Amino acid sequence: MHKQANTKCKLSRLVIALSASVVLAGCGGGGSDPAGGGDGGIGGFCSAANEKEQFLTYMRDDYFWYEDIPTTVNLDNYSTVYDLLEGIRSEVDRFSFILTEEEYQSRFVQAEFIGFGFSARVIDTTVFINYVFDGSPADNAGLRRSDELLAIDGVPVSTLLQQGEYSDALGPSEEGIAVELTWRRQDGTEFTDVLTKTVVDTNTVLATDTLNFGNQRVGYYVLNSFIQRTGQDLNNAYNQFTDIDELVIDVRYNGGGLTRFANQAATQAAGNNVLGEVFTRYLYNDKNTQNNNTELFQLYEGVRQFNLNRVYVLTTAASCSSSELIINSLKPFVDVVVIGGRTCGKPVGQVPRAICDKRTFVVNFETVNANNQGRYFDGLPAQCTAPDTLVGDWGDPDDPLLAEAGYHIANGSCSPTMQNQEITLSQQEPGPAHTLVEQWRSEH
Repeated sequence: MHKQANTKCKLSRLVIALSASVVLAGCGGGGSDPAGGGDGGIGGFCSAANEKEQFLTYMRDDYFWYEDIPTTVNLDNYSTVYDLLEGIRSEVDRFSFILTEEEYQSRFVQAEFIGFGFSARVIDTTVFINYVFDGSPADNAGLRRSDELLAIDGVPVSTLLQQGEYSDALGPSEEGIAVELTWRRQDGTEFTDVLTKTVVDTNTVLATDTLNFGNQRVGYYVLNSFIQRTGQDLNNAYNQFTDIDELVIDVRYNGGGLTRFANQAATQAAGNNVLGEVFTRYLYNDKNTQNNNTELFQLYEGVRQFNLNRVYVLTTAASCSSSELIINSLKPFVDVVVIGGRTCGKPVGQVPRAICDKRTFVVNFETVNANNQGRYFDGLPAQCTAPDTLVGDWGDPDDPLLAEAGYHIANGSCSPTMQNQEITLSQQEPGPAHTLVEQWRSEH
């Protein structure tokens, strides 16, 4: 969960600085700015020593778990601000991280990176495609969700993985890098093409469809993250639905993002059932209780709304932060049916702070819903469980999560094989790690 600046600079490359997770809170205008700002700090170049001093001072005041910071911290023991964060973070903190300003602008604001435009999962010595961005080199070549990547420049992927050379074989994040890929569809058809890296626009709604389950007309869309462009992506999705009886929001790989767009997605779904009610309350540490505030359900950039009494949400352990906020915030007002696996468990968030040429994302607050329910650090459970097994492209009727949602819609209950089961991270088919930063790491 985070608040972001609206800077216009055009930056294209993201190099993730830390292996950490991210919870982002709302940005800009109205109730979605939990801190009433978020761009504070001193920008520009600083010495490493000054940067560390500023960061430690900020942590002692604003960090949600500031009491866990050691009383005495010798800054000389840490060569960089990244090392300092790792050295003083709370043991319960899986979420705080730091980006350079360029990294922040690239992914959150400009919504782009340099690559081929696909996300992949590694299972032992095989690689499968999780999703493909619209209009990317991968999309134009015909690469699709569930395809198996067989070879890179003629070298079997299995060999590259065994030798630890898979990532290197895909080349650096530079425009113009060309690689020959060979892949196989689920039906056994093989393809080979040369893909060239370019600037990839990261559409946040990956697929939209209208399906029929029983006698119910069902809207279905895949929401992959909450960043600056998500508001209009949501509008494009909701504009495609007409006369739907049910709605399925697929956030199985969504690592989080701007909470105002979680609010928009939820409000466009439930409409008059939630408008003006409490979406979430932001609660800061005891040094910053003046920042505590309440955000109401509102459309933000949304135009079209449905007034649904029930919303289905498809989840895995990779469903994090703002994805979980959709579920927790809607529950006091409408029936939310969660299908898939237990979510990642991230009921806290950050207001990014500019320090020197960095943008720090340390946990500042927690969120609770209208019933003051939060602290779901073990994740939110699924009513009907199903594994995230790749069987085809988005909307495939044999997809276990979508099929289970369809069964519940048609029958009003979980399928007999899935009822009362618990799908944990270790039991799910391997997928991207359950953080937004790690989600980016799976994208090439």
